[in-house]
Amino acid sequence: MIKEQEIIIAGFGGQGVLSMGRLIAYAGMIEGKEVSWMPSYGPEMRGGTANCIVIVSDKRISSPIITKFDTALILNQPSLEKFENSVKPGGLLIYETSTIISPPTRDDIEILPIPAIEEADKLQAKQVANMVIAGAFLAKRPILKIDTLIDALKKALPPRRHNLIPINEQALNRGKELANVIEFA
Repeated sequence: MIKEQEIIIAGFGGQGVLSMGRLIAYAGMIEGKEVSWMPSYGPEMRGGTANCIVIVSDKRISSPIITKFDTALILNQPSLEKFENSVKPGGLLIYETSTIISPPTRDDIEILPIPAIEEADKLQAKQVANMVIAGAFLAKRPILKIDTLIDALKKALPPRRHNLIPINEQALNRGKELANVIEFA
């Protein structure tokens, strides 16, 4: 299992960027790892930019403020333009295919295009596209178990929203499946 991941998750507000990062951090806490979650967003509720830095590690985290990342999970074109060059050589960049006009071009990182919105539409739940991306990430960089992410979701969601857990679990598993069949770009 991977010992540490320094992750940037970025997109528009309303795409679940911050909640995906928070769930990854919470799952890391459940597994007894050191975690850091640092959100950044504009004043707009939806449509503005949003990103968060998440660090999950087996050892102490020296600083939550970093500028180079092991992995980037990108949900829109402006975020790709901003963070593509921030992925460390040998790192991983996963992007949502329908929101990216100009795909990443680096050849020193792994690039994985995931049709997360399309897959969420197939599940009839557009709001779980972020979980498709999270599932793909955990398939390629197994810093945490998907089951732990589901446990984190159960603890993070209020009881009146627990009806959403099965669809989120389906989305995570679909992302994992896609990551195992889609070729790196």
